[in-house]
Amino acid sequence: MNNFLVIRQGDTERWTLNEPASRNALSESMVLALFEACLRAKEDKGLRTVVLTGAEGAFCAGGSLGGFASAIGQLLPPGETDPLIAVNRGFGDVLHALTELPQLLIAAVDGPAMGGGFGLACCADVVLATQCSVFATPEVTLGLPPAQIAPFVWQRLGDRAARECLLSGRHYRAAEARDIGLVNHVVADGEMEDALHDTLLKFSRAAPGATAATKRLLQRLRGLPDLRDEAAIAFASALRGNEASTGLQAFARKQIAPWVKNNAAR
Repeated sequence: MNNFLVIRQGDTERWTLNEPASRNALSESMVLALFEACLRAKEDKGLRTVVLTGAEGAFCAGGSLGGFASAIGQLLPPGETDPLIAVNRGFGDVLHALTELPQLLIAAVDGPAMGGGFGLACCADVVLATQCSVFATPEVTLGLPPAQIAPFVWQRLGDRAARECLLSGRHYRAAEARDIGLVNHVVADGEMEDALHDTLLKFSRAAPGATAATKRLLQRLRGLPDLRDEAAIAFASALRGNEASTGLQAFARKQIAPWVKNNAAR
């Protein structure tokens, strides 16, 4: 099964994360396919809009740790380059590529958008979410830093809301996500297609060249340092550390991590 689908309709493409069994978690192959789609779209003068969505009731459950299982809690021998750094940096490249698209980017979120999925939504120009959608960056509760997504969450939400989100790992329902600035519009469950149609119609008034130029100007305003390498090193180091090993084991066993105070666990 192809875990990343691209469907073209006129001047619009729908990119679908398609791994329902994992709630569309970001595997290495999915990340690569998404990156390649961004590179192609950047040169496509006939493409005006990209809709990023997930298959079968989920947007994206975040990064897939299946390929990292043998590395969790395992330190590297001195002097050896950690392969996890390049893998995590690859996801950072995707986030940057999404924000650099000259086309309008719409995230259509139906269901959970966790961790990396939250980060993907933060890269969009417009975020639509059904009422059943839920958003979170739970990495710190697992003993990991939300490394690559942190700059994009900060840019989207602002410092105050980003700190609460990234440092607590709390969950936000769609209306709450709208209140903190992540979601533009909340739509009724089952009405995403109508909402997408209306959104595409509204933004079709904008000329494609003017849209691309405006997005370039807005990108310049970000003024953020490029943290991809630093974030990748931080993530890889944490994944091999004791906190991640303990936190991920607790999560898998549906237990409470040892650093959680008793009164916070109630």
